[in-house]
Amino acid sequence: MASFTVEQGGDASISALHSDIITSHILTRLDGPTLTSAACASSQLRAFSADQTLWKDICTTTWPSVSDKRVHDIISTFPSGHRSFFSDSFPLLDHSACSSYTSSRLVIPSSELISAVDIFYKGELVFSKVHETETETGWFLCSPFLIDLLDPKETVPTPIRHIRETNESLKHLEENLTLSWIVIDPAQKRAANLSSRKPVSITRHWLTGEVQLRFAMIMPGNRRGEFVQCGMVVTCKGSDGGKLHVREVSMQMEAMEGNHLNGKESLVILQGAIEGGKRKRESEEGGEGKARFGEFLEMKRERKERTQRRERALDMVCIATGVTLFMAFWSFVLFR
Repeated sequence: MASFTVEQGGDASISALHSDIITSHILTRLDGPTLTSAACASSQLRAFSADQTLWKDICTTTWPSVSDKRVHDIISTFPSGHRSFFSDSFPLLDHSACSSYTSSRLVIPSSELISAVDIFYKGELVFSKVHETETETGWFLCSPFLIDLLDPKETVPTPIRHIRETNESLKHLEENLTLSWIVIDPAQKRAANLSSRKPVSITRHWLTGEVQLRFAMIMPGNRRGEFVQCGMVVTCKGSDGGKLHVREVSMQMEAMEGNHLNGKESLVILQGAIEGGKRKRESEEGGEGKARFGEFLEMKRERKERTQRRERALDMVCIATGVTLFMAFWSFVLFR
């Protein structure tokens, strides 16, 4: 077995290992974060870790949808290819720093957005698709923003066994189903993973029995102090004893008032997140996305209550004004 040598001064060196052993038998066994850390250990490892083949294999293993030729061709235009793509997409957007990129809006026009979507169950791939969205048409700019990966009558079978309709079955899906939704902007040569990875909420329809898993990323809106929800919905259906089928995989942008943003507004927000959003690794416990989603719902509730108080106050003012005018009119008529 080859061993490390110790150079004068007590510093360990990897010079005793042949470069082929390092590149073919060591670095190929590392995942992305570990390879990044190894590149910081020495200039030699940094040079070896810059190999695009290593990063391509890591990206396609982490996100099978990246193996699509359309995505591969776009990634090849990134400054450092697949290494840049991994740096953009592996860490999730930082919820705590999301207000910091509101002033970093990029005005470079983008003719399309590419979605690379993968759904995993217990770490195994159950759904993978690449979707192109044109962003220059009048329909996209003026209509409510919606990316729907499946046709209304289209379903995708999964190996997930349908469990009886109990809270335990919902909890099981919440803990074991994960989503990666990477949005790529070819114009900026940047990408971002907009999914919370784990569901922030899960519900079952009382009539159809369909299970809806919601994933969300909370982002700053177009005005200071405003936030929007980039919500991704995965809807599954199945029968007792059978397998679950994915019926819907979609993305929409929702404002604090509950309305859905149109394509033009959503594009500005998405470009700002992709270009200026800070990234960070998810903690081992996870749950940041769910906590942030809860905060967003609380902000929506407070906004709704303030609006209702203002409307009630306005109603009282209108009523008082109407009564005053009515009394003044009849006083004028009776006592003139």
